[in-house]
Amino acid sequence: MAKAKDVASVLSFEKKLVPSDGYLYETTWDNRTEYTPLSVQEKSVRGTISNRLKPAVKNDPAKLDAEVEKPNLQTVDACALSTNQDTLVHYFTLKVLGGVEHPSACNNAQFKSSYREAAQKYIEKYGFQDLARRFAINLANARCLWRNRVGAEKIEVQVRLVDEDKGQRWTFDAKQYSIRHFDYEDQNLNELSDHIAKALAGGDTHLLLEVTTYAKLGNAQEVYPSEELVLDKGKGKKSKILYQVRGHAAMHSQKVGNALRTIDTWYPAFGDETASAGPIAIEPYGAVTNLGTAFRTPKDKKDFYSYFDKWARGTELTNEVDEHYVMAVLIRGGVFGESDK
Repeated sequence: MAKAKDVASVLSFEKKLVPSDGYLYETTWDNRTEYTPLSVQEKSVRGTISNRLKPAVKNDPAKLDAEVEKPNLQTVDACALSTNQDTLVHYFTLKVLGGVEHPSACNNAQFKSSYREAAQKYIEKYGFQDLARRFAINLANARCLWRNRVGAEKIEVQVRLVDEDKGQRWTFDAKQYSIRHFDYEDQNLNELSDHIAKALAGGDTHLLLEVTTYAKLGNAQEVYPSEELVLDKGKGKKSKILYQVRGHAAMHSQKVGNALRTIDTWYPAFGDETASAGPIAIEPYGAVTNLGTAFRTPKDKKDFYSYFDKWARGTELTNEVDEHYVMAVLIRGGVFGESDK
């Protein structure tokens, strides 16, 4: 079979939102200028049997009693505020890069030319304003706290523009911004999203933001860093390992990045109370791993490749939001080569 003239079998894009790991500290809400790093503590616990039992066991009281008597010993990592500290501090930096119109690798000049033309049209038409606003709202609403956001009495997010003049600052009350929608507009959001949009559209320019979030949880409350993947629990010493950097409790940069790009409200099931998962992270197939669901399937022609293969070759997409989705995936980055056979 002859090879198509405009097929790029090697095609990749570098991510344009580059967060650092998120480092966790503790302080008091009334004195937030001073804070100390949180560390991970190891503890051993005796759990109870709570998994589903085989019919032969659960229907026999004697066997059930014998099963319950077995100790379920575990060694786990834990992290918590001190007894005199009531506030979690989450700190990370975010670099925003331009140049999405230039693939980091592409082995087909014809495809590269048509893609660049499509990307430049998008930049001229939208200037990344719609995507930048959503990224800015995800900074303002403290989505990057993940589980630590739940039950917090107060949450304040401070974003600083890092430059030679010590940068502009924006302060947000995260409780005023829902994580369920993006229908917000105020001066702080407008200014922050303008900076992000200009960086994304600026070719070889970049923007560096410093993000510090304060969440009042209560004295001695548990804190949730990222959890490491234990590949072989049978041989490992611990059943739960929390992420730390040189003894400093932290969140993976991938987890911070996932929160920032949780902006997809354009997938077909959104708005359906029985099927929707709310805003989901930008992914080529709309994958939500904890639900075991792909919300954008090739069968329905709603996945990234169904749109991208047409759009990058000059075909206009029917809906504006489909263009936003395609560009958001490219900002996410990845390897998108197509078979040339």
